[in-house]
Amino acid sequence: MDMADGLSAIFLQNRPALLRFLRGRGAGEDAEDMLQDMWMKLEAKDLGPVADPLPYLYRMANNLMLDRYRSAIRRERREQGWAESAGGVMADPAGDIAVDERMILTQRLEEARAVLRGLGPRAELVFRRFRIEGVGQRQIAQELGVSLTTVEKDLQKAYRAMLALKQRLDTE
Repeated sequence: MDMADGLSAIFLQNRPALLRFLRGRGAGEDAEDMLQDMWMKLEAKDLGPVADPLPYLYRMANNLMLDRYRSAIRRERREQGWAESAGGVMADPAGDIAVDERMILTQRLEEARAVLRGLGPRAELVFRRFRIEGVGQRQIAQELGVSLTTVEKDLQKAYRAMLALKQRLDTE
């Protein structure tokens, strides 16, 4: 049995305790999903020997909680910024826009989506995760199993494509 199998076995033996740990830290209903994420990471990584496997698993679970907390904080700040820019009220901006302007904006949004789709699924996903969802580049690289440089290049490609689209729309 190699070390990864040993760590996976320890994970399976301690799954109920890890689940209680995550729920106790505030994961609630998401605790099961987080354990699934842990399992996927354990299976995907080629880990060398782990001196203290159980503390390693708890540290891994704690890091998932920290990532979730940071994402929630970023999301809350982003939403608060949007609310403040809307005059403190999260109103439907479409209500203030004329029908013809709304149609133009919808068309431009579709054009932007088409440009992103044209870059390929990975570049589109990287752009969405980073710019829209606020996920960090390192985390995106880990999730996709690519290097940080690859994520940065995908973002550069998306930014260039969006800039070209903006320049084209500005000249129309």
